[in-house]
Amino acid sequence: MWSKAPQTTLGIDQVLSIDSINGIAAISYIAKKKMCHSGGIVQGGFVTAWIDAAMALACMAKCGKEVLVLTLEIKISFIEAAKTGKLIASGKVLKTSKSLAFLEGDLRDIKGNLIAKGTSTAKLKPDFYKS
Repeated sequence: MWSKAPQTTLGIDQVLSIDSINGIAAISYIAKKKMCHSGGIVQGGFVTAWIDAAMALACMAKCGKEVLVLTLEIKISFIEAAKTGKLIASGKVLKTSKSLAFLEGDLRDIKGNLIAKGTSTAKLKPDFYKS
């Protein structure tokens, strides 16, 4: 799932960590020049998608890999400009119920500087990916 579109379109580098007990995940992405707008700043849609993907992976880790995580709402605060190169998106599950999840995530550069922070509410569809 993480080795094909849309993750490859988003510039996924690798899944760095998955903690299924606590519902935490981290993914590295490579921000490329073609993802930028004026002044070499990565377009905010990519930043949002990277954080969204990390939050979804954290939720799947905690709730099971067969669950579909559908973002109902997302809020992203852009704190610094994202530049080209390797960036780390992290996600964490705050709380889940049978059908909802409350998530948080962030994006940092490789030095650990905070670029953006986000929260999300997601609808959970269990057994969606079962074959």
